[in-house]
Amino acid sequence: MNINILYISIVIYVLTSASLSAQVSATERPGATESLFSNNDPFVENLMKQMSLDEKLGQMTLFTTDWGSTGPTIRPGFENDIRSGRCGALFNSHTVEFTRRLQKIALEESRLKIPLLFGFDVIHGYKTMFPIPLAEASSWDLAAIELSAYVMAKEAAAAGLHWTYAPMVDVSREPRWGRVMEGAGEDTYLGSRIAEARVKGITKLLSKQVP
Repeated sequence: MNINILYISIVIYVLTSASLSAQVSATERPGATESLFSNNDPFVENLMKQMSLDEKLGQMTLFTTDWGSTGPTIRPGFENDIRSGRCGALFNSHTVEFTRRLQKIALEESRLKIPLLFGFDVIHGYKTMFPIPLAEASSWDLAAIELSAYVMAKEAAAAGLHWTYAPMVDVSREPRWGRVMEGAGEDTYLGSRIAEARVKGITKLLSKQVP
């Protein structure tokens, strides 16, 4: 699974780069496109050559499922978008049954078998709920914060999720902003240390190192 996630991340990066390179005039900057947007991975290069324009655009398309309503929602028949390569990622996607069913469609019924990327707001826990990030930040306990990030990532990954939308690293000094609770407060030093702890906790899941 980790290899698939790596490859789809590379593909998204390359596709984004390709869209930017199309805006660079070869006559204005000779050789610039090749040097800035070339890729040395044979897997990605081969895959790119096989993809239609619709499939390239699809890999950069993020729909949100009917589990939530953030962003452009999927329409009836969205499974056909997956089959035809017009959808590369899904937000608000969770539960093993749901993600497994859609991933099976992508891997078995689409032309190029590119796996879907599933994301969900896993901000302070998935099945196990921890204090909100602002409350965790008030503890100054970086080890505990790192452990909570590890636990939430482990539970989310078990449900088929690849993308946690965490940590939220905005430094907020405006209490009327509705998402203050997702950050670590006003202090830039504390916020950076907590962001570091959360990233370490999440990535230790990939390296199988329990904090």
